[in-house]
Order: sequence, then structure tokens, then C-alpha cells
Amino acid sequence: MTESDARKLQKKLTSLEKENEQLKRELSGFKDIIDNIKKKPLLIGSVERVLEDGRVIVSHAPGNRIILPPNDLIEPQGGDQVTLHPQSYQILEILSRKIRGHVASMELMESPDVTFEDIGGLDAQIQAIREVVELPMLHPELFEKLGIDPPSGALLSGPPGTGKTLTAKAIANSTNARFIHLVGSDLVQKFIGEGSRMVREVFTLAKENIPAIIFIDEIDAIAIKRTSEVYKGDREVQRTFMQLLSELDGFADTQGIMFVAATNREDVLDPAILRPGRFDRVIRFDLPDEEARRMILKIHTRKMNLKGVNFQDLAKKTEGFSGAHIKALVTEAGIKALRGREENITQHHFNNALTDIIDKEHSVKDYIYS
Repeated sequence: MTESDARKLQKKLTSLEKENEQLKRELSGFKDIIDNIKKKPLLIGSVERVLEDGRVIVSHAPGNRIILPPNDLIEPQGGDQVTLHPQSYQILEILSRKIRGHVASMELMESPDVTFEDIGGLDAQIQAIREVVELPMLHPELFEKLGIDPPSGALLSGPPGTGKTLTAKAIANSTNARFIHLVGSDLVQKFIGEGSRMVREVFTLAKENIPAIIFIDEIDAIAIKRTSEVYKGDREVQRTFMQLLSELDGFADTQGIMFVAATNREDVLDPAILRPGRFDRVIRFDLPDEEARRMILKIHTRKMNLKGVNFQDLAKKTEGFSGAHIKALVTEAGIKALRGREENITQHHFNNALTDIIDKEHSVKDYIYS
């Protein structure tokens, strides 16, 4: 290389460095503009579909859909939740992938910290749910060896406060599965198609977080018996219910995903959701008997400073109490000791707490039936 060629290359390099600095300044200016835009109120939209030519169909309000040109900087996918410029509607950022905000915000635990040791008086129910949920998730080869299909889910049925949700969390812990927890009323939406979409996205969320347990509490909110008289407000609930049945059938053979639901009103459930293949086992929870109440009392008080507390006596006096009632009793006894600045919780505190809870229950009943 001659000296002249070297000078030309050096001159070109200097020019490119200047151009690079200029582009960096422009890029910094564009970033400042984008940051400024993001500080202002933005629209939230959902990507419905990405067309073959790169254009994107986005809905940003019920019934409002727009088509945006391809964006080289941001590549959204169907189902993404995005922010939109309030005037040009251009996509500025992706908020969540594939799962819309109201589904992504549902309770998704890596693995609940509840164990079977935290549950008292439910040995038969625990054994049943371990057979239906834990065994297929941890040892699917046993079912393959026998040539049978593993169960796809379980329905937990019983009065409020009897340990249904605790049992579902404990089985998620024992299987080290992610726990997707929602309430049936969350799926009852105002706009047409929203409930069905949420059901699809809940199962998509589970598929992306295998192993996972989907737990729907109060499933009777959407799975109520269908009748010949359908009112306007019931149509969307029935659409959501049909979508749930479809998803259950589609995920029946998906390894690593289990569907568990709970209800206080098994009698109002539609027979379609109770058939084998959707819920292979109905596990019924009853109010705890005396021995179970004693065990629950011991579990909830194991970290408390107790002195002279007679669990057997308390178990007899709490007939008709659910596990939730017993937990409330323990908390109330602790509060009474705290109020008196005492170092230990005694039988006296429990007796006073029991009297207050019984009086409160009677007051509520008198108010309801008066």
C-alpha cells in the first residue's frame, strides 16, 4: 500500500468516525423523544394478529381495531399487550408477551409455600388429590406402563373455609408446579368474547409455565347449569363456559398441566363439566370433626407462646367451626393477649375469643334472617 492510499483510508476513517458521532447524537435525540412520549398518557392495545406482509392488527378498545404498518424496531406477536401513541397509534413498546394484562396479573406463584403439614384433619382428601394430581405429574411413566390415561383434574367440593384452596396450594408445592390461581367471577366479563379470550389465555399461561396447576375457585360462577331460558346477561357466561369445556378437552392429554377447581355449590354445576375426562375425581370436604379441629388448632398455634391451653376442650367447644373459623379464633386469642401486653396466650384468651366469634356469628345470622 502506497503512502497516498494510506492517506485516503485515514481520511475516509476520519469521515466515518464523524458520521458515527453524528448518528449517535441523532439516536440519543430520538431516544429522548421516545422517553418524552412515554411520559405522556399512552393507549394500551392488544395485538390480535400479525399479517403475512408484516402489518399488525391491534385493538385498543372494544370494537376499535386498527391496522398498523410493519415496524422494524418492534416485532409484536399475536396476543401481546402493547402501548400505542395516542395520535399515530404506533406501537412504542411491548408490555407483556402473548398474555394480556388482566390474565398476566392473576396470581401466578412459582411454587406455593403451603405444605400438607399445614393442613389438619384432611388425610382422606389429601390422599385422594395426591393420587389424582401428584402421581400423574411426578410419575407419568407408571400410567404409561399400565397403558391407561392419567387423570386430567379434580373438583374440590365443600363448605367455605374447609381447606380446599390450601389443599390445592399444597399439591402445587409437592409437585413443584407453578400455581395459577383465579376466581370464577374473574372470567365473567362485560363485553362479548372477553371471558372466552381470558379462558384461552389462562391455559396459554399454563402451557408456557409447565409444570403448572390451574386452580379456579368458585367455579360455579361460570359453570352453572344451563336452562332453556337464557337471558341476555347469561349468554356471555355460557360462551365462557363452553370455551372452558373446549380448553379442558384440548388439554386433557397435555403432560405437566393439571386443572383443579373448587366450589361450595356442587349441586348447581352443569353436568357437562362433571363428566369423566374433565374432572376425573370429585373430592368432598366436610366440616372438621372434634379430632380434626384439635389438629387444626395445634397447627395454627405451633409458633405461638402458649401457656395452659387445653386443645381438647377447645375442640369440643368449636363444634360446627370450619378450618377458617379456627384460624380466626387463634388470631383473635393472640390479639387479646397482645392488647393486654402479655407474654403468653392462655386458655382465658381463647375462651374470650371464642365468645366474641360466636356472638358475631349469631349477630350476622340474626341480621340475615330478620
